[in-house]
Amino acid sequence: MTYSLADLDARVAERAGAPADQSWTAKLLEGGPPRAAKKFGEEAVELVIALAEGPEQPIVAEAADVLYHLLVALRSRGVALEAVMQELERRTVQSGLAEKASRTNG
Repeated sequence: MTYSLADLDARVAERAGAPADQSWTAKLLEGGPPRAAKKFGEEAVELVIALAEGPEQPIVAEAADVLYHLLVALRSRGVALEAVMQELERRTVQSGLAEKASRTNG
């Protein structure tokens, strides 16, 4: 079985429509983008700590949390996973160094 980000995104979409008292996804979305963003940030910090410490299982668990909360945060702003994947695909036509250099620094 191969579980994909698209599968996870479909699950997030499904759970978004549930009552907030029955779904963590719906509860996060009910709090709006600030709540979803805050939770995503918390999970990202936990992943950074796990990566610094090194054991594989906590890294895997925290990475899963980050991916899930990223999709919830994107949904809270109406940004489709497909748009993110298209951007990643667009970037593959050049090296990461060239892509980074092409960005404006404000």
